[in-house]
Amino acid sequence: MSAAASISDVLVIGGGLQGLSSALHLVRRGCSVRLLEADYCGRHASGVNAGGVRTVDRHLAEVPLSVAARALWHRLPELVDEPAGFVPSGQLKLAETPDELLTLQERVATLNAMGFTHEQLIGPADVRELVPSLTPRITGAIWAEDDGYAYPFGVVTAFRRAAQRRGVQVHEGTPAQRIERVGSLWQVHTPQGRFEAPHLVNTAGAWAGEIARQAGEPVPIEAGGLMLMVTTRVPPFVNPVLGATGRALSFKQFGNGTVVIGGGLRCKADAVARHGEVDMLQLARSAHTVTDLFPHLQGLSINRAWAGVEGFMPDQIPVIGPSRTQPGLVHAFGFSAHGFELSPIVGQIVAELVLDGASTLPIAPFAIDRFASSTPTTRH
Repeated sequence: MSAAASISDVLVIGGGLQGLSSALHLVRRGCSVRLLEADYCGRHASGVNAGGVRTVDRHLAEVPLSVAARALWHRLPELVDEPAGFVPSGQLKLAETPDELLTLQERVATLNAMGFTHEQLIGPADVRELVPSLTPRITGAIWAEDDGYAYPFGVVTAFRRAAQRRGVQVHEGTPAQRIERVGSLWQVHTPQGRFEAPHLVNTAGAWAGEIARQAGEPVPIEAGGLMLMVTTRVPPFVNPVLGATGRALSFKQFGNGTVVIGGGLRCKADAVARHGEVDMLQLARSAHTVTDLFPHLQGLSINRAWAGVEGFMPDQIPVIGPSRTQPGLVHAFGFSAHGFELSPIVGQIVAELVLDGASTLPIAPFAIDRFASSTPTTRH
């Protein structure tokens, strides 16, 4: 590659789902786009998460985005031009005590007051009808009928193929080492040469804080490991995705009989070496939660466990929005282990910000300068 690459309309840093979705939405609106990925697309949080398409129990600021994103999930083949493996299984958030049920009642009442009815409170009998094999001590649940799940790396692949078919140039093994604004162009310096464009999109995941810092917008993002485990195959016993109220749990059975157990399980991460460190003791605690809810799974073997690297924000909601210090720069990062479901709509929002200068959805809570009163840093 020559010292100065051809100029494109937009450069996207980061080949996870937020970057791929942004690239796809931008190219669908007529932009020429190059995407720069340090490893390979979906290597970290996007390709190794639990695959939950979840509107249940979102931070209130995320609710409008998650509802809009779910509508896109139900029409995903229209966006990516192929089946993407979304399964509309529904999702249950379980209460195991009267106090937990009260928490769910208050949650639904708050959403109803906001005008959202996608989370419905149901009683123990309805829960047992949906999942007969559950322990009988469940006191109730929130039910989101249109939620579901998908296979993460399959979704990454579908978004990548769709973007490339439409002309997005994907450069893997191309870490963004330095960015700078030169005149009307952004320059991104990589080991493979320099890339230029008038617009830059920062979707670099756990490493996005360094890009923001170079733009004069340091934020308190922390790189953390995100763990999952998958069991050996068992006969079908549960259709919906399950979550718990009093303890971390994300639990689903895939069509091949394997059970995927997650729930935002954190572990240490080495951001420099770009890998997470699996914590088997914490995974064991999560496995016990599963056997508490499904006693018939006692003795089920874990087939594999793994970890990816994710970017976590102090308030557990992402940065989505334009730079407050630089022209032509849009950020979308820090999804804190719950960005998978949001990715189709985040790409739409990024494209709107780049091309229209504003989003059609409310993104003020996700502004990058919300941390300006503190002394933010990037933590590894």
